[in-house]
Amino acid sequence: MNTPILTVSELDVSFTQYASGLRTRTLTGIAGLNIEVREGEILAVIGASGSGKTLLAQAILGILPRNADVTGEIRFRGERLTAARRRRTLGREISYIPQSVTNLDPLMPVGEQVRIGLDPKTAHQEQSRLFARYGLASEAARLYPFELSGGMLRRVLFATSVRDTVRLIIADEPTPGLHAEAVEEVLRHLRELAADGVAVLLITHDIVSAVSVAERVAVMNGGRLITVEPAAAFTGDGDGLGHPFARDLWRALPQNRFSIGGVEWH
Repeated sequence: MNTPILTVSELDVSFTQYASGLRTRTLTGIAGLNIEVREGEILAVIGASGSGKTLLAQAILGILPRNADVTGEIRFRGERLTAARRRRTLGREISYIPQSVTNLDPLMPVGEQVRIGLDPKTAHQEQSRLFARYGLASEAARLYPFELSGGMLRRVLFATSVRDTVRLIIADEPTPGLHAEAVEEVLRHLRELAADGVAVLLITHDIVSAVSVAERVAVMNGGRLITVEPAAAFTGDGDGLGHPFARDLWRALPQNRFSIGGVEWH
């Protein structure tokens, strides 16, 4: 059994909002979530919009809004991920691949963005190595994001996130709107990272892509973790899935039985 890199225990995330006047209300985003990601593992987190997937990533990264109340415990490599430790590890041991390429600075050449956080003495050499790894021409380093294609920008995002010191990567919806070839390229990069011993938390709506690359799949709904299933169980009619919600989610795909609530739609 590989060592847990990330352990989340009894995580609750709620938000305080003003309803009318000075009255407030509390909205629950995540309730009682327990999850772990192991060294060299890709754990996919799937679920509908609003199920709490991105909130989980934001809680780990410490980027929730000020009106968020977070309880529970998040441990990274066996130690509690406090605010102080988060400041030391983000960008070095914990890396984030955002959903949108608009997270890149439009006013900075992409080569400079990849070099951020690298040792100044070796930054250019490391940036060249990363560009070669992700199939980016060396000339692209001088270009700005608007001068690159969507596929190239996605590769730049990977290059900005990968460091030799990284032990955990959180990939938040890295494949939306991409054609099949580009999706496979992203998944291949994630597999390579896991093969190097990095723990990968893959947050996605794309169940098919998730089960093709992950070892385990965590299913969320309404802010709760419903079940964690082996990725290999998402096959055929889903009879090998242990939880009925996971089976219904799998069978509801058009390429499967397109069955909702036990009723098949044609």
